[in-house]
Amino acid sequence: MELRIIEERPNPLMKRTEYRFEVAHSTEATPSRDAVRAEVAKAVKVPKDRVIIERMNAKFGTAKTLGDAVAYQTKEAAEKTVREHILIRNGLKQKAEKAAPGTEAAAPTPAPAVAPAAEKKGG
Repeated sequence: MELRIIEERPNPLMKRTEYRFEVAHSTEATPSRDAVRAEVAKAVKVPKDRVIIERMNAKFGTAKTLGDAVAYQTKEAAEKTVREHILIRNGLKQKAEKAAPGTEAAAPTPAPAVAPAAEKKGG
């Protein structure tokens, strides 16, 4: 896997630096988001927990993946700014699990009321 930074834009207002990258992976499958995060962190010399991969798009028919990454100045700035589902995708936050049905002490739902059938008159 060979990573190349195409564009770098500082964004001091959001306390981050935004990157556009290209990954060439001619001998292997599309790399995982975690592997690309590690490569971007190494390339821009930032700890991995402050790097967020916003999106990755593999080009059909080629062995190249284009994407956008962001390196924050602090981990707190990343957690405050980045949307929750992006944090979950990057492994920086755990997905909130829904309670299994039957584990809550809720009242059972009543059965639906059925109207009585009308009597048929014989003819």
